[in-house]
Amino acid sequence: MEQYHGEADERFGAVADAFARNFDAFPELGAAVTVFVEGRKVVDLWGGVADERTGRAWEQDTTVPVFSVAKGLVSLSAHLLAQDGRLDLDAPVSRYWPEFAQHGKETITTRMVLGHRAGVPALDRVLSFEEIAAWTPVIRAIEEQKPLWEPGTAYEYHGHVFGFLVGEVIRRITGLTPGACFRRAVGDPLGLRAWIGLPADESDRVARLVEAEGRPGMPGPEHLLTRIVTMNGALVFPGLEEPHGWNDAELHAMELPGAGAVGSASGLAGLYAAAVTGIEGRERLLAADTVTDAVRELSSGEGWLGFDAGARWGSGFLLDSPSFRPMLGARSFGNDGAGGQFAFGDDEFGVGFAYVANRMIGHGDARANRLIAAVRECVGG
Repeated sequence: MEQYHGEADERFGAVADAFARNFDAFPELGAAVTVFVEGRKVVDLWGGVADERTGRAWEQDTTVPVFSVAKGLVSLSAHLLAQDGRLDLDAPVSRYWPEFAQHGKETITTRMVLGHRAGVPALDRVLSFEEIAAWTPVIRAIEEQKPLWEPGTAYEYHGHVFGFLVGEVIRRITGLTPGACFRRAVGDPLGLRAWIGLPADESDRVARLVEAEGRPGMPGPEHLLTRIVTMNGALVFPGLEEPHGWNDAELHAMELPGAGAVGSASGLAGLYAAAVTGIEGRERLLAADTVTDAVRELSSGEGWLGFDAGARWGSGFLLDSPSFRPMLGARSFGNDGAGGQFAFGDDEFGVGFAYVANRMIGHGDARANRLIAAVRECVGG
């Protein structure tokens, strides 16, 4: 018996086969995959259980917390502002946010932040959950922060700071927080099921996350990696059931732009399809030159902490990374999430892709990679 619902064009049967095999190989709990090609949805599959406690089935409109896939929504918004001439990615952040130019941050550009090269991957100030949700205390802490290295000379994943820093630049230009800006510019006009700051009336459609057995733990609380991921412990990771954990509707509702998006596979794939080809009869969101700018490699190899996960970074997006997250080619760009979720676009192949799941295995795990390999086979990449 098939373990999924939905449709896949005959040409994309290999993707349906890979999706079904994932349920046996890992095993999946609940998951979905959507693929657009040249603006047309060619794969839309879902299956399994959205809430293990109740047995609630995964449905077509089910959403799930997708962690750092959020960075794609923020980065797309920044590139749209740049494309419209409202944001110069290579100008100092202080052009838009004068209070930022303190403590050695005067030369930091938005592009340095997008490439994880700004030197502010974590904050010294310890903030409460309530302060993080209030936005302004985080912005004040960023203003007070000293870079850990000379900006532009090294890179390390900027975690939550990425979203707040780029998000405040967006807010200074538009008057809107990044989640609201994304919905006004892209999400609402296209009817995309993807949010940073989930509306209350969407909370009953969210899948409940569970951890896969054997997931590696985090280092101690003082380790910089842990501080990056948890904002100095205010956001316990993965912390699914703890106060303000990642299954908490209060966390879903707040704007946590570096890692707090909630979306469906069709919403996220539709976002990238809209970016690279256009959907719903509309022109593509990102011009070819904008994509060329976004996919220019800024960072790769060993980061400031001494780790090399195999990731390659452009301006705000993960690039085709054969040893970490292989995509379709040189013009592929996207972002993945801590639970294994992934979404990307590619204007050479005209593809928008997204995979989401509620059993958390990890960044770069094989489930999405197997689906992408099947897409590559189908489109001749």
